[in-house]
Amino acid sequence: MKHKTIKILLISIGCLSIALGVVGIILPILPTTPFILLAAACFAKSSPRFHQWLLTNRHLGPIIRQHQSGNGLPKHIRWRAVTIIWASMSLSIWIIGQWWAVATLGLIGACVTIYLFRLPTTD
Repeated sequence: MKHKTIKILLISIGCLSIALGVVGIILPILPTTPFILLAAACFAKSSPRFHQWLLTNRHLGPIIRQHQSGNGLPKHIRWRAVTIIWASMSLSIWIIGQWWAVATLGLIGACVTIYLFRLPTTD
């Protein structure tokens, strides 16, 4: 009984993580990759079928496979991510128009950009 409860909990967390990761593609404040990696970890421990689906998904699978390989991030993906982050941050800053939003979003964008540029690349 306990094993089944843990399995259901892990599948639920995995599904929620996928939902948050997909929303994170659109929203600049919500990160995508950590949620997708969390979903992969949850599914690896609870559902081989969901884990395989996630690995073979044409949009989300490459994130996981690249992370698992330990080879790093392709340069074009890094540049795409940085471009999207700063475009969405700029739009958010323009819409909100408050000094605290500029400072907060600017700091978040700078930290994520630094993190992405510190990752090893494959290309």
